[in-house]
Formats: sequence, C-alpha cells, structure tokens
Amino acid sequence: MPGAKPGTRRAILWPLAIFVTIALALGVPFLIWGESLTANLSEEGADAWLESYGTYAWAGGIGLLIADLAVPVPTTAVMAALGIVYGPFLGGLIATAGSVASGLLGYGLSRRLGRPLVARLLGEHALAEGDRLFANAGGWMVALSRWLPVVSEVVACMAGLSRMRFGVFLAALLCGSAPLGFVFASIGEAGAEAPLLTLGLSALAPILLWSLARPMFRRYRERHDPQ
Repeated sequence: MPGAKPGTRRAILWPLAIFVTIALALGVPFLIWGESLTANLSEEGADAWLESYGTYAWAGGIGLLIADLAVPVPTTAVMAALGIVYGPFLGGLIATAGSVASGLLGYGLSRRLGRPLVARLLGEHALAEGDRLFANAGGWMVALSRWLPVVSEVVACMAGLSRMRFGVFLAALLCGSAPLGFVFASIGEAGAEAPLLTLGLSALAPILLWSLARPMFRRYRERHDPQ
C-alpha cells in the first residue's frame, strides 16, 4: 500500500514472511506425494482403508488426520469415510478429535522448537510482529483456517510460534474443527455430494461459534490480567 506507514507495512509483511516460510516447508510433501495420496485416499479408498482396521478404524482415522500436518492427506475424504463407518455423530466426534489433535501437535511443536529457527531465518522482529498479530486476531485466524487445506496447518504452527494463549487457541481450534468434522461425516454417511453447501456450512459455523466464545475470553482477561 503506497500510503501505508513503514510500521504498518512491517506489521503485515513479517507475519506474511513467516506464513510463506511455513507454507513452503509443509508444501514440499504435497508436491512429492500429493497426487498419489489423493488418488489412494479418495472417499471410497479411505473408507476401505479404515474398514480394514476393524474395531480400530477410529484410531486409523485420527492417525491420518494427524499425519496431514506432515504429508498430504485428503482430510475431508477421511472425515467423510469416518461418517460412513461410524455414522454422522460418532464419525463427527472422531473427525473433530483428529483435526484438533493435528492442530495441537503443530502448535506444540512450533511453540517449543520453531521460534529459534524462525528467529535465525527471519529475525526477532518477524516473531515480534507475529506475536502482535496473533494476540489481536489469532482466534479468528485459527477458527476460520480449519476448513482451508494447508492453511489450517500453517496457521496452527504460526499460533505456536507466536505463543498464542493456549486456552484461546484450543477454543478457536474447536470452533473451527467441530463444524468441519461433523459436516463432512454427515455428508459421508448420507453418501451425498454437496460441495457448495459443505463449504458454506464449514466456513460460516466457525464464525458463529467463535463470535460466541470470544467475549468469554475477553471478560476473563479483563478480570484476571493486571492493569
């Protein structure tokens, strides 16, 4: 933006640099194995793969959703397959658990191990700007990113790098993951394809849920944070 102040430009560019760096790191497996895994784990393929695990299909589904942090798993196909195997309610719960576990793993690893690496690559000022961004808008970013492939993993990692409050991160993660998990499990169980409806429900539900949850954290912060 030509008229933007230097500080404003820096506040936008450095978090963007972190985003691009993480996206590139996570994108390499997609370039190598993405086409193969997508073909093998279509909804029908994921269904057959999960059923082959018998009573432990739920663990296989959660494992695939967690693995999406590092390899290109078609998560919506896995969630739909969980709906086929377990029905919309239990399948939705399992899909939500897997999505939340993936987000928590990305958050935890990045918070514990990622800051020194990013500081070395981009500098402490990049981390400072990322901290500021996630302190102000992190909840919205986490909740809304869960229905976006790749972006969800990147944002979870950025939240960890930025030391976003764990309670706020977890609440926002649930607000974004639960609608996605239940919607796709329901579609899988029904055997229907409604991509526009699915996209709309997955995008709008986190907005509603986080809009309800955010004021509670604000009131809690006002009561407990020192002035």
